[in-house]
Amino acid sequence: MNTEMQKKAAALAALDYIQIGDIVGVGTGSTVNHFIDALAKVKGKIEGAVASSEATATRLRGLGIQLHDLNAVGPLHLYVDGADEATRTKMLIKGGGGALTREKIIAAASERFICIVDESKLVDALGGFPLPIEVIPMARSHVARALVKIGGVPELREGFVTDNGNIILDTHNLRILEPRRMETEINSIVGVITVGIFAHRGADVLLVGTVEKVTCF
Repeated sequence: MNTEMQKKAAALAALDYIQIGDIVGVGTGSTVNHFIDALAKVKGKIEGAVASSEATATRLRGLGIQLHDLNAVGPLHLYVDGADEATRTKMLIKGGGGALTREKIIAAASERFICIVDESKLVDALGGFPLPIEVIPMARSHVARALVKIGGVPELREGFVTDNGNIILDTHNLRILEPRRMETEINSIVGVITVGIFAHRGADVLLVGTVEKVTCF
């Protein structure tokens, strides 16, 4: 089973968690796109969706799935999203697509967070993937200096602006052995909107598409 097939298998497995009448929180990324396509085939079962990004909103809308504002419908029963890295303890790095802040908000506002990944995303420790951090533009240099002090090598994501009008610093060289502590530490830097560590609010269920099957953690 190739990577795209693994992604699709994990995405299809997430459909089993949907209940009739749900408004589903929907994340962003290539694996989630498989979920959106599958969701469109059962859209009569749900009341609609809350999108974590403008790209996701456009895809949902194009498939005839009704969109809702989180402020009007939260809390949600279910949120489905991917990850750039995931541990077996269901802690994650997210934000490769740049939607980490909205993703973190929807995750916090949902009763269950189902994370869908292919097996290449499963790791023993977070940090191999550069850690995305959403930052207010005027704080870029200040935040970068603070990240260097904790061992990081921050790199501006060139030509990219988040849906919230901010920048992303992709931070290399961090082996994240204590995800909750590092999430708290980086979030405390003035100018940081949020960091792409999902540890305080990790996944409730991790579905990993593998060569043979979908494994659930």
